[in-house]
Amino acid sequence: MKLLSQTHAEVQAERLAFIARDCLIDEARLSPKPGLVDSRGNGAHHDLSLALMERSAHSLTPTFLQLAQQSWLRPTDIALRETVGRLGREGEQQMMAATHGVNTHRGAIWALGLLVSAVAMHGGNAGAQQIAQSAALLARLPDGAAPKTFSKGLKATHQYRVPGAREEAQQAFPHVMQLALPQLLRSRAMGANESEARLDALMAIMTSLSDTCVLSRAGMPGLEAMQAGARTVLNAGGCATAQGREALAELDAQMLELNASPGGAADLLAATLFLDRVSQPASCSI
Repeated sequence: MKLLSQTHAEVQAERLAFIARDCLIDEARLSPKPGLVDSRGNGAHHDLSLALMERSAHSLTPTFLQLAQQSWLRPTDIALRETVGRLGREGEQQMMAATHGVNTHRGAIWALGLLVSAVAMHGGNAGAQQIAQSAALLARLPDGAAPKTFSKGLKATHQYRVPGAREEAQQAFPHVMQLALPQLLRSRAMGANESEARLDALMAIMTSLSDTCVLSRAGMPGLEAMQAGARTVLNAGGCATAQGREALAELDAQMLELNASPGGAADLLAATLFLDRVSQPASCSI
């Protein structure tokens, strides 16, 4: 029986790693996204491309696999938190090697890494809320080996006094659980195709997220433009309507003009897609 259990755990760990990778690729390919890399082009970026984003996603598959393996049926404690932190940093190094030094998915490693670990802690069988709460418990624990240097995102959170990726995880991913996942399900139920529903979920995140990527590039005016533009898309009926698509095109043009790219929102969309695929259906309601 032990051998069978180990085999099951390995299969499930691989499944989680592949789903996490696929969600990063699905997010990157989704079009049209305002200011972001997508199947149309590089958005507001000069150093990113869709091919690079996909290469980055593939490079992270071993990291997600190790996170799932090391977290399988483990309790939430400092030892696991430090292991998750170490594997995440090693994953960053693998990502940077694959992209020749371009930061493609650092924020996604944090968000998806925690969620992969949380699902594995429950043996691959949990609802979205349970997964998010377990990820939050893990994120709140200290990691003594974490580097003390400030990333661009962390600098933006201090400069503008707003919450960032760390707080989002510690609070159980409110932009995913309260906004994006319900919007994804609602848009599907209203007849939107999958791309339209995912774009609506992205807009839901962008309506209130303090996206540090946008703040770093365009300051508070850029953030306010992003939030207002996303609300306009949803108020127009979402991306399944002609008015919504027109509002989305206007937001895209505005983000490009401001050289702003909502990378934090994109990371949370990937997290939303991951939870949508791995959680039990009964855990999510419209």
